[in-house]
Amino acid sequence: MGLFRKRNANNDTETQDKGARLVTFVEPRHVISEQFRTLRTNIEFAGAALERLQVIMFTSAEISDGKTTVSTNTAVTWAQNGKSVLYVDADMRRPTAQSTFKTNNMHGLSTILASGEQPKDVVQQTFVENLEILTSGPIPPNPAELLNSKRMESLIQWMRNNYDIVVLDVPPVMAVSDAPVLLPLVDGVVLVTMFGKTMKMSLKRTVEILELGDTKILGVVERIKDSKSDAGYGYGYGYGNNK
Repeated sequence: MGLFRKRNANNDTETQDKGARLVTFVEPRHVISEQFRTLRTNIEFAGAALERLQVIMFTSAEISDGKTTVSTNTAVTWAQNGKSVLYVDADMRRPTAQSTFKTNNMHGLSTILASGEQPKDVVQQTFVENLEILTSGPIPPNPAELLNSKRMESLIQWMRNNYDIVVLDVPPVMAVSDAPVLLPLVDGVVLVTMFGKTMKMSLKRTVEILELGDTKILGVVERIKDSKSDAGYGYGYGYGNNK
């Protein structure tokens, strides 16, 4: 799969350093917040025929396509709708949850999987009602191996037993093998792309890899940068099914 490729150091590290913009929490009446609520509804409709829709993976084809912004804001909308939600920063290579939710990352997913810490002792509350988070924890040398472990299977089952919705923020498919190894454990996948940035061949190959995992692709979110947007958010979103 190879290493992450840096197109622009400032763009690539902005979310990692500052966290995602939680427009759904800061400005719930903003037009973009409404788009995220629509996205939440569309995901639920897309998964209506599934036996269950509880553990949902958000990923992208390439780095800096906006998966963290989409996954965190969608998690907030589920919490605002009264669901008990756990947001999991499963990107143990470029963690962001500690910046988004202004908390520490001394313990998290990596310490549960590597040292056997109990999830109930590591999960943290947030300033968003009904939303708890599991940060990535310290960056390990073997993220894919940890995710592809029996402990991860057990952890996902614990999550199912304790939350209505689990949102997994997972590294880009074309960058590393983390997302594919998690496919057997999730109920569906949301793929995030950046209009004018994500390469068509990368997107096509990503869809092929996800479909090999026999996991339903719930839809594709197309993130559009809009320099004319107010409030400094600069995001627009489109949504569609993968077929």
